Amino acid sequence: MENFIVSARKYRPDTFESVIAQKAITNTLKNAIKSNQLAHAYLFCGPRGVGKTTCARIFAKTINCSNLTSETEACNECESCVSFNSSRSFNIHELDAASNNSVDDIRNLTDQVRIPPQMGRYSVYIIDEVHMLSAQAFNAFLKTLEEPPNHAIFILATTEKHKIIPTILSRCQIFDFNRIGVSDITSHLEYVAKSEGVEVESEGLNVIAQKADGAMRDALSIFDQIVSFSGKKVTYKDVITNLNVLDYDYYFKLVDQFLKNDVTQVLLTFDDILSHGFDGHHFINGLSNHFRDLLVCKDPATVQLLEVGGEIKERYKQQAGLAGSGFLLDALQISNECDYQYKLSQNKRLLVELAIIRIAQLTLKKK
Repeated sequence: MENFIVSARKYRPDTFESVIAQKAITNTLKNAIKSNQLAHAYLFCGPRGVGKTTCARIFAKTINCSNLTSETEACNECESCVSFNSSRSFNIHELDAASNNSVDDIRNLTDQVRIPPQMGRYSVYIIDEVHMLSAQAFNAFLKTLEEPPNHAIFILATTEKHKIIPTILSRCQIFDFNRIGVSDITSHLEYVAKSEGVEVESEGLNVIAQKADGAMRDALSIFDQIVSFSGKKVTYKDVITNLNVLDYDYYFKLVDQFLKNDVTQVLLTFDDILSHGFDGHHFINGLSNHFRDLLVCKDPATVQLLEVGGEIKERYKQQAGLAGSGFLLDALQISNECDYQYKLSQNKRLLVELAIIRIAQLTLKKK
């Protein structure tokens, strides 16, 4: 039986060109390699799952390649590239600072740094989660980081730049990685689904992308989870069921009921949502986001801020045309007040019911 490889590993980028949504950073690194202006220390910071360690590995592989392509990418054919691809390169050293954060661990590293590479030009030391180093370990690392041997390059990666002492920051070139946009994640998931022979509805991929909160690794992990649940054919319903996400239909239906001042149906719809296992706080957050998305659809210039696609985007535009801006702003204010008061309330269901009753009466007051 063939061993299963999770999508986050199987589809991990191996060239600068294949890194998703970090074009400014990859171009800067490629230009530094091309012009032979390499710093001795880099700090890659940003949220989880956006490509920090991946870029560090690609950079380490590329600077040791003996036959770079015209696009400043590794050739994957020379001895250095082949050894890297088969995970037996002695030029690249990775240290997890979360579990190796003592002074002794750093001293062992600094002793190792003195040894020149056996093959290639540089020894690259990738230190992941560098903010986890102890204060003493940081201090022990300072001198080596400031004046390393010519063959040594350090790449530090962290999700929490604010925890790194200023003396370390001042010795590094700092690259801030961005959260990956919903559209970029969706496009990559479509590519992965096609490669794996999985048929999936675009609305479902959009929900996965939003749930991933800007992290490609999280999106691929969720995708694997959904495929395990649904098999080779994934529907939008499968995704929202597995991820416990409220269906868009509930919010569209509720806004129609609000505009008709139908308090009875509004309360019944909310009861139906609760009976499906969703709590009031989850619901009110989703309702606030729905009002926000309708507001951005009111102006053609802000429609691009709507992070949904296809058929659902058209539904937002249609409903935005029926709802006035004044109603949406007032409704958004009420739902936000409810969200703020939710944790303090003793009767949480009543709090949400009062909020949605008030929203259902907004247009009634203006008639």
